[in-house]
Amino acid sequence: MHRDSARILIRRLIALAVSIAASACATAAVAGPSLDQFEIKNLESVPGAIEIQSQNDFSSGNPRRRVLPDGSGIIADPNTITRQREGLEIEVGLTSFVKIRLGVEFEQGRIDDPKSFSDAQRIGPLEFDGYGAESIWTVIPRKGDGIGAGFLVQWEQSAHSDEASTLTIGPIFEWQQGAWSASLNPTVIQYFGGEPEDKHKIDFGYAVRVMYQSSKEHALALESYGGIERISGGNIGEAERLFGKFNQYRLGPVFYWTFGDDDDDEASSGNKKEEAERNVETTIGTGLLFGLNKDTPATTLKLSVEIDY
Repeated sequence: MHRDSARILIRRLIALAVSIAASACATAAVAGPSLDQFEIKNLESVPGAIEIQSQNDFSSGNPRRRVLPDGSGIIADPNTITRQREGLEIEVGLTSFVKIRLGVEFEQGRIDDPKSFSDAQRIGPLEFDGYGAESIWTVIPRKGDGIGAGFLVQWEQSAHSDEASTLTIGPIFEWQQGAWSASLNPTVIQYFGGEPEDKHKIDFGYAVRVMYQSSKEHALALESYGGIERISGGNIGEAERLFGKFNQYRLGPVFYWTFGDDDDDEASSGNKKEEAERNVETTIGTGLLFGLNKDTPATTLKLSVEIDY
């Protein structure tokens, strides 16, 4: 795909995201712990490079929702539990030190405001959940072996007017030595808007990966993702007083397969125009993350597709 065609695709997807956001309906909900996509951020940035990503996860063995009677109705715990999430994102390298990303996300999660004990355990339909933008800035570039560092700034806008939006900020650390590499991305998540219990709440999150690159095409990683609710700020609501805070921790293996590298011998054997058209690299990642406590789903299947132009 030519870069001009990719840029046209970017504009169309952004327009789609805006139109979906404008048509989203408002629903009331009190947020539990922040749940970001299960993705390891990296510092690599190439001016003019374009990457299309699909980040997806599917959870099973979800913890049973705790419910108590509340006058004529019920009050249910607000733990963030989803059955599936699907995100579509576009990343563009601005310079060798800065890249930006735009994306939309769809989610199938618990009923926000259950009216009965049976409703509290129900999962709603898959629906548009929000859109966002992020930038990654490299402070210490890493070329091959060694250490690199940078930081992430991310804004996620809820599609629902009564739900909080979030600002996520945190450093990114990378290390590589031969076939081995490691990444660490701790973050703080500041809530804005939403219910009174969510306003100005701050959560903590992290993403960690240790990876072994067995070949140019294959890599095996051990990844861990976690979220700690309300490390600061916000008003403690009735649900939190009754059920406490909810923290989630996941750990598991992820396998990555990369193909169509721009250094392929087949591409180099053709003319320059044909080589440029085939200058596409695709990485597919799939793995199983296991919940490490009672607040976390027992298993989460991670599936990602990244296409670099």
